[in-house]
Parts: sequence; C-alpha cells; structure tokens
Amino acid sequence: MVKFRKIVALMSTFIMVVGMASCGGKVTISVDNTNNSETPKAKKKYIIATNTLFAPFEFQNKFGDYVGIDIDLLNEIAKDQGFEYELVHMSFNQMLQALAAGEVDAAMGGISITDERKEIYDYSEPYLEGGIVMAVDATRHDIKDFDDLKGKTVAVAVALGTEAESYAQSIKDKYGFEVVTFPEFNEVYQDVLNGNSQALFEDYPVMGYLISQGVELKIVSDIEKKSPYGFAVPKGKNGELLEMFNKGLEDIKENGIYDKIINTYVQS
Repeated sequence: MVKFRKIVALMSTFIMVVGMASCGGKVTISVDNTNNSETPKAKKKYIIATNTLFAPFEFQNKFGDYVGIDIDLLNEIAKDQGFEYELVHMSFNQMLQALAAGEVDAAMGGISITDERKEIYDYSEPYLEGGIVMAVDATRHDIKDFDDLKGKTVAVAVALGTEAESYAQSIKDKYGFEVVTFPEFNEVYQDVLNGNSQALFEDYPVMGYLISQGVELKIVSDIEKKSPYGFAVPKGKNGELLEMFNKGLEDIKENGIYDKIINTYVQS
C-alpha cells in the first residue's frame, strides 16, 4: 500500500492530463522567424499531436506546463526554423490514428521508427535511440534474466503495436511466460508494483526516468531491440515540415542545446 501511494504521488503529473488526452487539449506555440536566409519559410501553423502520458518524452509538470524530451526539442527546433505549431494532447493510440487519418500535420510522442510504420508515415531523421529493457520490483531477487521468467507474467502497454509488446510476444514461447497488456504504461508498472505481474518490458528512456524519480523498480536486462525515435508526418505529406525539423535538429545538435535537453531527462 505504501508503494502504491508513493507511485500515485510521483505520477500525478501524468494522471492529471487524462481528461485532456481523451478530448484532445490544445496549446498554441508561436515563435519568431530567425534571420537565417537559408531557413525554409513556414506557410501555416502546424497541428502536431503528442502523447502526454509518456514521460520523459512528454508530461505535465507541477506547474501545469508541458515538458519532456519531445516537447523541449520541438520548441527549440521551431525557434530555430521559425515555424508556429499547435500541440494536440492525445493518448498514444489516438495520436497514431489521427496521424494516419491526416487529422494532424505531424506527431512527436516517443514514436519508434519501424518498417511497418514507414508504410503509413514519413519520418524525420532519428532524434534519439531507445530500446527495450525488462524491469521488476526493486525488492525482488529471483528474476535476474529472461530464463527466470518461466511460468511468470510479464506486463506491457499494448497501444498500437508498441515495441515493448512486440518484443514480449516474440520471446514469450522461448522463455515460457505469459503476457498481460494494458492501454497505458502507468497501468503496467502499477500492476508490477502491486504484485499481479512479475516483470515488465518498456523503452529504456522511460524506465530510466521513472527509476530516477523514485519509482521502486529496477532494470534487470541489457537494452534489447534497439530502435530510434522519429518525428512523423502522414505518408507523402508535409515534406516541408520534415525538412525544417531535420535542419533544426542538426542546428541544435551543433550549438549544444540538444545535449542539454537530453541530459535533463535521461541519465547515462
């Protein structure tokens, strides 16, 4: 019960945004154009979807501001390239569905670049590399690797084909464990902390951030199935936005802003 109360307190910033996620809350970001003559000129305000239940990529802090790797990178890239955008806050499923339907101009919400998704979306250059790790309750000592999962239950967030779910399904028969799925990741780690599931699979940046915030879990595997994250647009559309994103990403890597943002949220 103590762990449960602690996790609820720590993750209150995530739960606060559920109401907005269900209806698509919006925040408009306006930035001035730079004096760089080589900067592509934006012709409109872009509608960009993000997943606000996925720290450290996106979440709402105690002041009610949206922050995280994706939010901070997007803001700096927009400043560098001089375009305006409006954020639409959704669940992961809603975000990908809206993008596929062309209801938004782009999405940036911890979206792994996969061959399957490339058939539906066009991606920017990768802005971060992640991968899947296994984590357990910090007090457990009986699960040290995949061989220890035989006869146990592993929890994952299912969403729309998450990499964690895909990886768990691909090795469950080999190691003899069952997979239980949840719509959102906050339900996944709560299930493990409550003792219903014995382990979980999730992206390394997410696990590293939660543990650094005091969530009583520990990583017990190497990083598996490494995959990059990308900024996505509907297939064949908004090429000018991808061009600006890639150029802005290159610029903030060169001037040090990129490293500052990443180091804020992910400890090496």
